[in-house]
Amino acid sequence: MNYHNITKDDMLNGDGLRVVLWTAGCSHGCKGCHNPITWDANGGLLFDEAAKKEIFAELDKNYISGITFSGGDPLHENNREAVRELAEEIKAKYPKKTIWLYTGYEWDAIKDWGIVKSLDVVVDGKFELDKRDEQLHWKGSANQKVIDVKKTRESGQIILHDRMERR
Repeated sequence: MNYHNITKDDMLNGDGLRVVLWTAGCSHGCKGCHNPITWDANGGLLFDEAAKKEIFAELDKNYISGITFSGGDPLHENNREAVRELAEEIKAKYPKKTIWLYTGYEWDAIKDWGIVKSLDVVVDGKFELDKRDEQLHWKGSANQKVIDVKKTRESGQIILHDRMERR
């Protein structure tokens, strides 16, 4: 897996103060994407032990709420396995931290993937320029959903994340 950046102290890509891993690789090609430089799966840097240690050093801080996987698309075929393994390791080591993931895939396409059990929130769906709304919280276009994964898996129906809820 390649990545473009690790953002620290982020407040825009999930609830609370977060660390964000910006993965490389996206096949959705959404018109108006705010981060098209991340589309190339071979771009960026190789995700290595140093990058992992950097993420864990941030997650060790008690004021960091969790990690967000974004990109690109963390569920791009070049990223899926590495992101799943990292998410599982983070969930085991930091069970009180939340894990968010942004993807262009729809929930129904990914709901049975192994990674899902390690996630707290999924923001799904392609960015649609004609549905762009800068007033939306944690998503770029009205078609996207901010999904509470645990509640959704328990109920079998999509349950949206309550933006005021603190875990």
